Amino acid sequence: MSRRTWLAGIGLILLSLCVLSGACASAGYLAYKGFLRKQESSVSQGAPLSDVKRADAGGTLRVLGGKPPTLDPAMVQDSTSAEYVVHLYSGLVALNAEQEIVPDLASEWELDPDGTTYTFHLKEEAQFADGSPITAQDIIYSIERACSPELGSPVAAPYLGDIMGTKAFMAGDTEEIAGLEIMGPHTLQIEIDAPKAYFLAKLTYPTAFVVDEEQITQEGKAWLEAPNGSGPFVLERHDDDEIILLRNENYYGEKPALQRVEYVMGEGMPIAMYENDMLDIVTVPPSEIERVSDPYNPLHNELVQSAELSLQYLGLNVTKPPFDDEKMRQAFIQAIDKQKLTDLVLRETGLPAEGILPPDMPGHDASLSGLNHDPQAARENLERSRYGNEEEMPQIVLTISGTSGHMPDTTRAIRHMISENLGLDIMVQQVEWAHFLDDLSAQRYQIFSSGWIADYPDPQNFLDVLFHSESSQNHTGYRNQRMDELLEAARVEEDAAARWELYREAERIVVREAPIIPLYHGVNYHLVKPHVRDFTAGAGLHPWLKDIRIED
Repeated sequence: MSRRTWLAGIGLILLSLCVLSGACASAGYLAYKGFLRKQESSVSQGAPLSDVKRADAGGTLRVLGGKPPTLDPAMVQDSTSAEYVVHLYSGLVALNAEQEIVPDLASEWELDPDGTTYTFHLKEEAQFADGSPITAQDIIYSIERACSPELGSPVAAPYLGDIMGTKAFMAGDTEEIAGLEIMGPHTLQIEIDAPKAYFLAKLTYPTAFVVDEEQITQEGKAWLEAPNGSGPFVLERHDDDEIILLRNENYYGEKPALQRVEYVMGEGMPIAMYENDMLDIVTVPPSEIERVSDPYNPLHNELVQSAELSLQYLGLNVTKPPFDDEKMRQAFIQAIDKQKLTDLVLRETGLPAEGILPPDMPGHDASLSGLNHDPQAARENLERSRYGNEEEMPQIVLTISGTSGHMPDTTRAIRHMISENLGLDIMVQQVEWAHFLDDLSAQRYQIFSSGWIADYPDPQNFLDVLFHSESSQNHTGYRNQRMDELLEAARVEEDAAARWELYREAERIVVREAPIIPLYHGVNYHLVKPHVRDFTAGAGLHPWLKDIRIED
């Protein structure tokens, strides 16, 4: 949630999880319903939302926010940007609070028996924020714009590339995408290249959201200053201090209860701000977990815990010395004590990662054992590498995102472990978030700290997107022919058990060859004020703000 790197501790970082279900899906697609991730805990406070008059409720919600690199849905490759974009725009389908795929701009859809052609019927009342109607042409324009070579979206290919003719269109060889067809003012068809159980889930990601062609044509790049979106909220203000969203009074769906949402920019001291009633919801950092978890602390009653389908990792550029040597990459993995990292630094806000897939992910291989912490084996692998001779070892620079100049505790701990167990001194450089994302796409970094949150609960979203040699989100330069063959076979395999086995073999390869160092899977803690109702922890990348209401 998408290239889903994130800034730890900034903003309300929500899960980007999709559930593969829907009234008009194929049998293979419905098979995924049995694999829904169960949250460790969640909160649903107060009366059901349907029991209140949403539009009359009003109120303002205050949360921490991060500065988004973009508000253009076609360009979103991070969770910070996605947090705002899912509230300003809409797509054919969306996620609800239960992480199910539900109708959004489309009222219904059918999938042909061959499993490759979807027919979507738009809601005739669907409209942009200015009241102008949304038609099938708007959907097709938005998808083709996202895939246009002129725009150069870093995420269009992995999320829209299954549509027939997309590759030729993105290469500039055709003037339209062959797999998109208007059947009427409010009806369109999307044809994909093969039956794929996860395709509908991809349409819940921002690359498929609708934008206003007329506004973009008239205003050029200035359209992002006040986008005429179709989501439940509109943008009132966007600057370095805050981002303010207002309820979209022309929203075609059930209008949000909230009148106003204020995102306060900056890192600050979130728990202190929460305790001083400056924020209504806040993510709890590891340094505060012990205090707020104390049953005798009044904050304990406002604490919400949830697991997430995520992976935090170190990416190793296999095309740059010294990580072009597999022994060197393995040495780094064995030098890092993940258990100590999660226990002592993260204070159990993370689970040590054996491999790539989180424990609750369908297809997760519980028997997989990655390279374990072993300082002696790490030193031996270092000596066996081409860089075992000190004179051959280049300077190693670890790149992290941010602008504070402060080295995070996790980075400090990893740097110490590498120094202690391998005798190597690592430099750390910090790069502003938007530039960090651009440099990842250009594969400029030697070693970098990053993370991935699932866009839908399918191994394809991790293994294929991150490690296929042709994926635009493969930022390590990793290439393995057998890996590509397994991933391509899994794309069209209709039997779920057979698909899982293909992905498990692929995961074993990537763990052994180590283009990344899996560190931990996330566990979230939030504090939620008692007057905030209907907040569900871990509710996914969906317009969660429209479910919230404030109670006096």
